[in-house]
Amino acid sequence: MTALSRCLRRGLLLLVLAGPAALADETLRYPASPGAGPDAALVIHGALDLPQVRPLLDAFHRDHPDLAIRYHNLTTLALHERFLEAPGEADVLISSAMPWQYRLANDGHAQTLETPEAERWPAWARWRRELFAFTFEPIVMVVNETVIERFGEVRSHADLLGLLERHGEALRGRVVTYDPATSGAGYTYAIEESRLSPRYWELVAALGGAEADLAGTTGEMLEGLIEERYLVGYNLLGSYARDRLADQPQLKIVVPEDYALVTQRLALVPRLAPHPEAARRFLTYLIGERGQTVLARDTTLGAIHPALRGPGTAGSLRRLRGDALRPIGLGPGLLATLDDLKREALLTRWRREFARQERR
Repeated sequence: MTALSRCLRRGLLLLVLAGPAALADETLRYPASPGAGPDAALVIHGALDLPQVRPLLDAFHRDHPDLAIRYHNLTTLALHERFLEAPGEADVLISSAMPWQYRLANDGHAQTLETPEAERWPAWARWRRELFAFTFEPIVMVVNETVIERFGEVRSHADLLGLLERHGEALRGRVVTYDPATSGAGYTYAIEESRLSPRYWELVAALGGAEADLAGTTGEMLEGLIEERYLVGYNLLGSYARDRLADQPQLKIVVPEDYALVTQRLALVPRLAPHPEAARRFLTYLIGERGQTVLARDTTLGAIHPALRGPGTAGSLRRLRGDALRPIGLGPGLLATLDDLKREALLTRWRREFARQERR
């Protein structure tokens, strides 16, 4: 079975598994304090893994013990599909699939947040007062030290391309990246990079030549890297990688020197949220100094709040990396990525370039 056919078969399976009838649903629950009414509740649907979201929810619940909180952890596309099927189910939506979140807000599905925190939030990190970026997360590579020892440092996309072109046979089946057909985040990175780098399609072809595996989540990629099924991971969420690989010295996290995409998790309150007041309290907390301090101190997600300085903040990362950081813009350009014809055109070319080496 060729690399492309393996990936297409796996992609079909992932699409089936991501369907509404078979959602992988991890849940955190926090009980309300005694005497709270039945409507004192908050339901959050998030594409944010439990170790990262738990510190935020712990701190919020300490401040708001009157609320019974239920958090559902979903994949980006599953979260979007679930919302479209049941728009009145969740009070808050959190996702790193920026185009999908923007589309929901643009289509009128988000409430306006009328708070001082919303007014003060940086203009580049919000759309109107309906959609708010609250994290700052570079997209990274992860390289096993054995690759570095044998073939040299990988510091940039150009280095990775050279590595795959020269040593693709040695790395055959040992490289992993997102499948843009089944991952909302992976598709977003693909379309952004195709605009940003004139050599992006060469890199896709080189990944295909090395018979790279395609995954639906950063978590899948990290597990394979830790188990050493993979030696190189491309386009992983840096926040998850730093958290998961803290005790894995053989795996090096690389923020590419030439350019590094930066994604932000976007939060909104649906227009039909069943508990809108609780939802507004939580969203205000997310973008307020209290929640952002927790985010900077207790997670690897990267705080945006302009009053915060030091480790764990966007300001600190900008000082270290400068112009190499390329945040994905929060604006109407995101809608172009969801045009059906453009999406099909990009995925068709992606498959074609990925298979190009197999035809030689």
